[in-house]
Amino acid sequence: MKLHRWLGLAAAAIWLVQAVTGILLTFHFEAEDAMLSTRHVPTDPAAIERRIETLAEAGGKARVDWIWTTAGLSDRYIILHDDSAGVSRKAYIDGAGTMLRNAPADDYSFLGLMREVHLTLVAGTAGHWILAVSGVLLLTNLIFGLIVAWPKRGQWRQALRPRGRRGSTAGYYSWHKALGLWAGIPALIIIASGTLVMFEEQVRDLVGAEEVSLPPNRATGQPVGFAAASRAAVAAIPGSRFVGTTMPSAEDASYHAWVRAPGELYRGGYGGSLVIVDANDGSIRGAWPITDASMSQIVVASFYPLHTGEGLGLAGRILSLATGLWLAVTIVLGVLLWRRRRARG
Repeated sequence: MKLHRWLGLAAAAIWLVQAVTGILLTFHFEAEDAMLSTRHVPTDPAAIERRIETLAEAGGKARVDWIWTTAGLSDRYIILHDDSAGVSRKAYIDGAGTMLRNAPADDYSFLGLMREVHLTLVAGTAGHWILAVSGVLLLTNLIFGLIVAWPKRGQWRQALRPRGRRGSTAGYYSWHKALGLWAGIPALIIIASGTLVMFEEQVRDLVGAEEVSLPPNRATGQPVGFAAASRAAVAAIPGSRFVGTTMPSAEDASYHAWVRAPGELYRGGYGGSLVIVDANDGSIRGAWPITDASMSQIVVASFYPLHTGEGLGLAGRILSLATGLWLAVTIVLGVLLWRRRRARG
């Protein structure tokens, strides 16, 4: 009995951590960018290419792995690179390639640390699976809670209005039930999609949503630069916006560029459409708009934008923030109810 009790409290603690960190992360990309600079500079691919070349040609073990949008303020990017000593670093730049911050890749800001807590509890693979299992438990608890609290016909108005004296057991229960009914359905979607993100690889295998891959492309000379490759990727899917790309390597002379295509569920910084550009001549090896993908691929690609609320734009992100607040309050009320019942027993 004691083991069951402590396991329940541990699960509630993890859910509360997830709720609080989720609240902090709703607009953390924008916050981190704004703390570096609020000045907006339009994207200049040629200038960014020069910055990439400067980092890649720093000597020693220097190399550039990828460049990606920060997903925060517009026209901001992160370049993952190794410096001359082989230390992995993240360079934050604006649209003109101006360096805003260049720190070791594992040097987290406060919000960056909160993101690691939210994703892995800062415990690597073990933390990932702890959160995956706790997500399943939270989802099943939410479903059972909705089933138990679902009002009978004619009782909805009473159920949605909290009653009972403040601080009383009846008051806690009334608030717990009302809050659950008010936010249960959107919470179900956000929590379910967040849990599925943790099982993305397994879900891909289950539904047959294979990731796009092409045979390695042999290098025939000096690769085309970032500017030409990013422009080619955007042109391959009309109306799209550049999101990020890996850099060509000796093993594969290809840019694997991601863009946000018209009609995607993504509305903010990221995108779900892939364009592979031949680094030898800038031609397109293949383009895969997510809007033209199979249903299984579309479903898997929807997990992240549904979880973050990005699929509904700003309104969806505010809803996600509100859901995090709801979850935190509901957990606290649930624990208070449990303590009251335990004291009576």
